[in-house]
Amino acid sequence: MKDSGKLTRQERSWIYYDVGNSAFVLVVVTAIMPIFFKDVASQGVAGAVSTANWGFANSLSSFILLGLAPILGTFADYRDFKKKFLMFFIGTGVVFTLLLTLVQPGNWMMCLLLFIVAKLGFSGANIFYDAFLVDVTTRQRMDRISSLGFGWGYIGSTVPFLMALALILLERSQGGTLGVGLGAMRAAFVIVGIWWLMFSIPILRDVRQVHYIEPSERPVLTAVKRLMETFSEIRRYRQAFVFLMAYFFYIDGVDTIIVMATSYGRDIGLGMDVLITAILMVQVVAFPFVLIYGKLAERFGARKMLYAGIGVYILITLIGFYLPSFGSIQLKMAMFWVMAFLVATSQGGIQALSRSYFGRLIPPERSAEFFGFYNIFGKFATISGPLLMGIFSRVTGDSRYGLLSILLLFVIGGGMLKCVGTEGRADSPEDEAQKKIPPPEPYAS
Repeated sequence: MKDSGKLTRQERSWIYYDVGNSAFVLVVVTAIMPIFFKDVASQGVAGAVSTANWGFANSLSSFILLGLAPILGTFADYRDFKKKFLMFFIGTGVVFTLLLTLVQPGNWMMCLLLFIVAKLGFSGANIFYDAFLVDVTTRQRMDRISSLGFGWGYIGSTVPFLMALALILLERSQGGTLGVGLGAMRAAFVIVGIWWLMFSIPILRDVRQVHYIEPSERPVLTAVKRLMETFSEIRRYRQAFVFLMAYFFYIDGVDTIIVMATSYGRDIGLGMDVLITAILMVQVVAFPFVLIYGKLAERFGARKMLYAGIGVYILITLIGFYLPSFGSIQLKMAMFWVMAFLVATSQGGIQALSRSYFGRLIPPERSAEFFGFYNIFGKFATISGPLLMGIFSRVTGDSRYGLLSILLLFVIGGGMLKCVGTEGRADSPEDEAQKKIPPPEPYAS
């Protein structure tokens, strides 16, 4: 059956969730929260120390999820369990994002604790959101649907970001507290929580678990046994696990740049206005580029496009290392904008194609279990990357050596990607049969 190209209701609802949760990434993880932490919660703390603390907090939240992801994913593959886990983690993330409004100036410990739990909710929900990709579409449409999710997530998240930014600028113009718009920053956390919850409704209402395993009489014991069997049968899923090893390294560098860029920019003397405007530019420019990555992957293959993205990030890392050595603040600012543009061209493409590439390498009825591993490798990378950058920043007293330390991760990841012997395309007899299956149709809720 010919693919009409029209999105189904399930595909649209799955994409909408990326619009909702991307606001958490943009506002809380990347833009406003790092500045709030450094300028408000960390009052009186040295810049290099607060940067390191921010890196340690990101690492700790990922480390906690590391222990939970595989067993949660194994349980979620039972009939109707995937959506229940998704709902729980969305609720956790939203509630603790709202609780960030309680943080007072100088209370950096409370700020980090609330942030860690909020990020745990976000990251936990992503395990099951990613796993639903195999339920909402067919294998030959995965690159496109995954890219649309990231693309609309980028552009959609700018709406709450601009709302928050307008409030911050308004409060600052009226002599806001601490000169950073403290009340407006707190309001930004409320905006993100409501936005995230609002765009979670479609996926919870419309998407159903198509691929599943029937629960046994002893579901806990069976889930643990299945998990152990997966470890013992790694050879059977060799391509998936080799890809995960490559993904671990290159996504480590990508995620480290995402969570540490704003803090690094403050350390080299860039103002809040420059940083926030650059982040907004990344979101807008990333929208068309992630769709371009998806289109080019259809022609050249996902792996070649992943290599292209890794190459761009190697260039970004080198520019970032030399950035502080540029003499004037104007030149630093110009090069920072070059870095931001390069990030915009490749960040979404790497993320989207990694997800769809992996989705074609795994058994669909065990998608939550395997995406549990996918998120383990991704989140363990976010432990090691920020931790590595934090350690080098503290030891050397210079954040740029922390940034340089992640260069090796891109090189190793790109080298290991060559060992994956397939593009994850539907090219086996079974996969050709899968091509003839039309996308899921809307169903009565």
